[in-house]
Amino acid sequence: MLWRSHSDRFGFSSKRNRRLAIDVTEAGGEVLLDERVRRGGSHHQKLVILRHPTCPAHDVAFIGGIDLSHGRRDDTDHLGDHQVIKLDPRFGRRPPWHDVQLEIRGPAISELDGTFRERWEDQTALNHAGRLRALFSQVMSRDRVARPLPARLDDPPTQGGHAVQVLRTYPSKRPKYPFAPEGERSVARAFAKAIERARSLIYIEDQYFWSIEIARLLAEALCRQPGLQVIGVVPRYPDKDGKLSGPPSRLAQARAIDIIKKAGGERVGIYDVENESGTPIYVHAKVCVIDDVWATVGSDNLNRRSWTHDSELSCAVIDSALDDRIPVDPGGLGDGSRKFARELRLALWAEHLGRSPADLELLDLAHGSDLWKKTARELEDWRPSLGEGNRPLSRVRSHVIDSVPTSSRRWAGIAYRLIFDPDGRPLKLRLRRRF
Repeated sequence: MLWRSHSDRFGFSSKRNRRLAIDVTEAGGEVLLDERVRRGGSHHQKLVILRHPTCPAHDVAFIGGIDLSHGRRDDTDHLGDHQVIKLDPRFGRRPPWHDVQLEIRGPAISELDGTFRERWEDQTALNHAGRLRALFSQVMSRDRVARPLPARLDDPPTQGGHAVQVLRTYPSKRPKYPFAPEGERSVARAFAKAIERARSLIYIEDQYFWSIEIARLLAEALCRQPGLQVIGVVPRYPDKDGKLSGPPSRLAQARAIDIIKKAGGERVGIYDVENESGTPIYVHAKVCVIDDVWATVGSDNLNRRSWTHDSELSCAVIDSALDDRIPVDPGGLGDGSRKFARELRLALWAEHLGRSPADLELLDLAHGSDLWKKTARELEDWRPSLGEGNRPLSRVRSHVIDSVPTSSRRWAGIAYRLIFDPDGRPLKLRLRRRF
């Protein structure tokens, strides 16, 4: 299943998705181009599942931020993909790309399988944005009838001690999704619960990091917990930072970060990253790690669109295995640090800060904000033109947002709310400001 997508003229991929559907179908497969989204929305889920009826132990699924497309084939050297995609020119000719994906095995695959089946087996016309559009599609014979899927398989055998919770977003829309008639916001609800429980550190990697509602959740947590820190990694620039596309993105992010910093002060640090050549790395990852206990990776960004409007898919993970390195219980709630969440955070911090994952200083959550500030300052203070020696190993710089001119702020704010970050909740939840 692919999102049918908007027109190529607007930087999307509808023509190429149709071409892929034809090629796969001619080779004996089947592709459904799905437009069952709210106006201006998208199917943003990224999911690949491989099932083995005769050997379920080999079943595997992949979910996260990585699209099956050009531009994503990068590694930790961050030299970019040879098959380039067009981003803001400041990301260079081959934009470096940072992303994160989960490989999942075991019974959670059945839940992910069910997510795919719900959309595949939905009888609603694939091409619609309302009843008239659906009728037009039928008249023009643009709808395809899906072949039945193979019968559901039993759960794959357990292969680890991880509790994996499948989280999703679907909007409230008409015609309704039969599997989510009022939409689904389990992504938002899981985040809200996890943030409320945070005591030591909320570490975030996000493509956008905007939305006043989400910023307020983080700000409230910072006000409740005087020892809580928030560290975020975002792209240095929007992927498209033109005269019309740039101001709404920059204004929204600046407002959200301002809310968080007013609540947390020096306990809040927002950074962007660059490769060894100084080229900014486009951060497309959607990751959150809280107190080295709870971790989530998926397709959803920290914005209202991802929490209410587009289809999204993520997995929250709590490892049953405790990590006995100090601090053994960073949150102080008796949860104990968990191996998966801690090792995920250490791997990401090591990459960005130019250290080894075994560096004991990375374990110190209580002074995490100080470490990031010090490391960013080292790179920012380095002056190769003055012969100051080798470049620091780190990649992080403090995130600075280009200001939006006063003359553009009003229209940029309206465009942000209506186009960039729309609300897909039922009216009753919007009015109550609940997810």
